[in-house]
Amino acid sequence: MASGSGAEAVSGAQLIAESLKAQNIEYMFGIVGIPVTEIAVAAQAVGIKYVGMRNEQAVMFFVFTFLFFLSHFVLFSSRPGVCLVVSGPGFLHALGGMANATINCWPLIVIGGSSDRNQETMGAFQEFPQVEAGRLYNKLSVRPSSLEVIPFFLRRTSIYGRPGACYIDIPGDFVNLQVNKSSVKYMECCLPPPVSTAEQSAVSKALCIIAHSKQPLLIIGKGAAYSHAENNIRKLVDLCGLPFLPTPMAKGVVPDDHPNCVAAARSTALQHADVIILLGARLNWILHFGLPPRFRQDVKVIQIDICAEELGNNVRPAATLFGDINAVTQQLLEEFGKRPLKYPSNSEWWKQLREKIVSNEERSKGLALQKTLPMNYYTVFHHIRELIPKDCIIVSEGANTMDIGRTMLPNYYPRQRLDAGTFGTMGVGLGFAIAAAMVAKDRTPEKRIICIEGDSAFGFSGMEVETICRHNLPILIIVVNNNGIYTGLDADAWKEMLKFGDPATCVPPVSLLPNSHYEKIMSAFGGKGYFVKTPEELQNALRASLADKQTPSLVNVMIDPQSERKKQEFHWLTRSNL
Repeated sequence: MASGSGAEAVSGAQLIAESLKAQNIEYMFGIVGIPVTEIAVAAQAVGIKYVGMRNEQAVMFFVFTFLFFLSHFVLFSSRPGVCLVVSGPGFLHALGGMANATINCWPLIVIGGSSDRNQETMGAFQEFPQVEAGRLYNKLSVRPSSLEVIPFFLRRTSIYGRPGACYIDIPGDFVNLQVNKSSVKYMECCLPPPVSTAEQSAVSKALCIIAHSKQPLLIIGKGAAYSHAENNIRKLVDLCGLPFLPTPMAKGVVPDDHPNCVAAARSTALQHADVIILLGARLNWILHFGLPPRFRQDVKVIQIDICAEELGNNVRPAATLFGDINAVTQQLLEEFGKRPLKYPSNSEWWKQLREKIVSNEERSKGLALQKTLPMNYYTVFHHIRELIPKDCIIVSEGANTMDIGRTMLPNYYPRQRLDAGTFGTMGVGLGFAIAAAMVAKDRTPEKRIICIEGDSAFGFSGMEVETICRHNLPILIIVVNNNGIYTGLDADAWKEMLKFGDPATCVPPVSLLPNSHYEKIMSAFGGKGYFVKTPEELQNALRASLADKQTPSLVNVMIDPQSERKKQEFHWLTRSNL
């Protein structure tokens, strides 16, 4: 495929870069090496910003988070994220991120280098069946047969229907191979996904079911955030007086301080609702599959989703509305406008919910104001909530850290919270935070990014602190350190355990080294680190970090190793006997 005499030639690396530029891609993220380094260089040459990370999974988390937060600033910004990985181990390290993107419904293009075509099955450097492996994790997994078709595959991306990841395999010999530019058909930028509406009969049926309910509950999922449905959903809540419960990444679609938010009575709301309206939320493990004992046996479910395959999953819905969340919510508003419905605020259902909200909030407040040391989770989150800006972007991961943070740290604006999500992936936090900071840096540099991590979760991607400092991103990382996974040991208990022999046989598997100074990782790269043990030290460290808008910082907060969440009515993950 060498170019003919006098014809303008383009290399595979240039072709990939120009094709991405034609799709309005602004950023490429990745880790370079053989055989993809030239692709990153070519991307920079056409004006695409290349951001290098330290671990392939963090690259993936960075990319799809970048698009999620970009959509906060740019309506209908339906460009996929693009990341670049090397062959073999680099590709394998990226599989977790690909799966996370597909399960969480994030648009993502992964460009992976692979062995040269003429070395297949010969034991080439880092040879691996990447296309076949990628099919399990992606919506599309392909190896272009020629340079000329690369623009087609880079356009045939992940934004239509339910978004997800796509993998494009690039043979090493393609990168520097040249082709006549005149033989390449560059593809025009793909349009935003079409907006679909539900069947009108289904809308009317849903309204009838809601009108006859005595204990309705609206559940807002991250699909609502993705479709920018906040204005219509807020109107629906206000018009109908419905109690609502946001799933973790839908927090802020309607502000958490709205009087109809029943997040503080989550278990009661789920267990006793007679009709549940799902707005872009899935009945997976996060919502306990829609099954008893977390739900009534006779609960009626109204499902609204952009993915037809999701409708009827785990339960037999009373009504299904297939379409874009924002568009379908508008249909519901129009229908309610014809037949007004206002759920009474003095009903027994609202009384029951409000009593539970007050009770749970009082319990949390009591835990938060405890004066004992070491601090517990609730005390730490109380002081964080008091000091961080209302419009900050919150990133969270870890077991208790993430779960308690969901209840203690409110969101007031949509698309400003990210956590481990549907796939429960640890190690996402720093990649998420870097992505959010890169978006804010270009558009609203005054916005603060707060990344709250458990100490175990921080360990998965802690070296991305170097990436943060290299790009001078003023991210505030808060490590809630309990010396372990779920629970840990204090220094004295650790020493006692070691008297019995090797930690591999004597120390509980959930334990990590006590009093680890994670803040020194930040200071090692030029950021600021704080080691705190008391509420006063925590307040001072947070104030200093928030006041410095130029320097990354990490606050390492020591808490009681045995601190846990308050007693739950149900186990966090309800087991299914299906």
